[in-house]
Formats: sequence, structure tokens, C-alpha cells
Amino acid sequence: MSGDDTTGDIASLDGEAVDEEYLGRLFDEDALAAFLETELGPGGLDVEYHQAGHSNETLFVDWGDHELVLRRPPAGAHADAAHEVLREYRAMDALQDTAVPVPRTVAACDDHSVIGSDFYVMERLEGDVIRNEEPDRFADPEQRRLLSERFIDTVAEIHTTDPAAVGLDDMGHPEGYTERQVERWTQQLEWAFEVTADDRPVPELHEVADWLADNVPAGYAHTLVHGDYKLDNVMVGPGTPPELVGVFDWEMCTRGDPSMDLGWMLISWTDPGDPEHEDPLSNRIEGREGYLSRRELLDRYEAKTGLTFENERFYRAFGVFKSAGACEMMYRRYLEGNSSNPAYPLMEERVPGMAERALDIIEGREPL
Repeated sequence: MSGDDTTGDIASLDGEAVDEEYLGRLFDEDALAAFLETELGPGGLDVEYHQAGHSNETLFVDWGDHELVLRRPPAGAHADAAHEVLREYRAMDALQDTAVPVPRTVAACDDHSVIGSDFYVMERLEGDVIRNEEPDRFADPEQRRLLSERFIDTVAEIHTTDPAAVGLDDMGHPEGYTERQVERWTQQLEWAFEVTADDRPVPELHEVADWLADNVPAGYAHTLVHGDYKLDNVMVGPGTPPELVGVFDWEMCTRGDPSMDLGWMLISWTDPGDPEHEDPLSNRIEGREGYLSRRELLDRYEAKTGLTFENERFYRAFGVFKSAGACEMMYRRYLEGNSSNPAYPLMEERVPGMAERALDIIEGREPL
């Protein structure tokens, strides 16, 4: 779609074949164009589907001279708590003028008559998201060390931002946060199992859920938490030395236990010599020469924040459990025909592997 014509096919950014019927359920062209014209003035609509994400759907939208990103939940049934795009918008909007790098927000909409769901629009950033490969400019031990430091310093900034100072002091309830997270992700998993268990059950995840419920730490700090902090949820600017220009995927942001962010971060951060894991939400980049180790990340974080990371088996096991829950929900959406993401059918085999990994952490077979 281009120019003043708002009709035509939706393209995929990677050029692969895309399920046009599914994409047609993500937005209504005329309604989206009318919304953008109200917010930004006249312009022609051009939309591309971005397949890299695993949770909410991402569309790259050009409107006149504006380069934008639209975020909305997947089409079809889903567990609402995992796709709160308006919460994501609110968090980024509140952090605009802080040391935490976030994209510039444009507008949010809770009127489902526009595209069929909540959604928001933000400005598009320029840079790289590191997933399966790193840019050539970081193929150097010193640049990797600096990138690691920027990465851990940014989550330290999130955890030391005063929620009241940015208007987020009413977001969430930090008392009991960790207990509720175990309950919530157990419920998310049960929602997925309503469909997926008929295809193939994963009883080990019930065992993990029981252990987590019995081992919630008795006390923990209360800070702003991101909820999904990992290397491929940040963007690095186009130059050197490395600069983090944006942190994405804030839909689970709240006030709660900062160690939950750290446990999640650590299960997707690779040290040299780590065993291979079939986890689609992590990569092997960080095992290369120059990247800080998990222990070095934690040491730097603790020095920056004054917080300590204790009960590491609980937090890392919960991170894997949460990953398994998110992936099992993807598998349900695949079985129900509510996603065209090619990674979703792979969860049939990968989620059982995650369950085994969580048990390895719990039983001490995968040390920090």
C-alpha cells in the first residue's frame, strides 16, 4: 500500500509468504487511515507486517512522512494479561523524559471499532535488535563488553526510577507481586493446556508450578519492573560505541519484584560452555568473547542499584516456566489458526524441553 491509495496487499518485512486472511484480521485499512489522519493530519498509508515478535503483533506503518510502529494483540482468542498493549503504551509514555530509552509515543486507542482491538502507535527507531546475529560493528570484544554494560545499566535505570515521579505509582500492587506472578503464569499455562493437552501433554510443567508456589521468597524489593527484559527487546543505535536507543515490549510492566526481571534476563543470557537449549526466546550471542558473564552482569547491577539478587534458583526456574507458558500459548494460537507466525508450530517440541530445563535449574543441574 502506498501513496494515497489505502488498498492492496500487506507485505512481510522478510519477504516470506504471509497468511493474507490472518493479516486481514489485524486492521481495517480505511479505519486506520481515518485514525491516523485525525492524529497526524493527511497522509498516504503503507503497512508492512513484522514477524520477529512472539507476543503482540507489530506492523510497520508509513503515514506521509511519519515512520511509525503499530502494536496490537494477536487476532483471535488469547490470554488478555499477556497482551496489554495499552499498559505498554502507558509505561513508555510515562518514561519519555527519563534516563530509560523508549520510543516516542504517538497515540493509543481503546475503541475496538477502529481495528478490532486495543492498539497504539509509536515512532519508529533506527538501529539493530540483536537476535541470532550481531552487527559487524560489535564483532569486537571491547564493543561487546560496552554493549553488555549498557544493557545491564539500562535495567538498573528501570529499577531505580521512582514510579511516583513519572506518574506510575498506581500501576500494579507490589505487595504479593511474585506470588501473583506464579499464579498468573500457572493460569496462562492452564489456558493453553485447554487446547494443547489434547495434542500432547507436558506434565513436568505441573511439577514446576507446584515447586514455584512452594518456594516464593518471603520478602523482596519493590520497584518498577519491565516484565520482559532481554537482549532482543532492546534496540542498539547505528553507531559505536554501543548506545541503547530503545527498550520495547512493556506490556507486563508494573511495580513489583526486580529480581523477576533479572531471573528472566538470565535464562536468555548465554555463558561460554552452557548446554544447548531449544528455547525460541533466547539466543547464543552472549557466549562470545567480550560479553559479560551472568555473574559479571549481576555484580555490576548490584553495584549500580544497591539491590541484591538472592534465591537465584527460584527466579531462574520461574523465568523458564514463564517462557514455557508464553510458548504454550503460542502453540494454542497455532492449533486454533490464530497466528501465521512460523515459529509457533515449533512449540510442540520446544515447550517440553523448557520444562526439563526448569527442573534442571530447580534440582541444581544447571548452576548460575
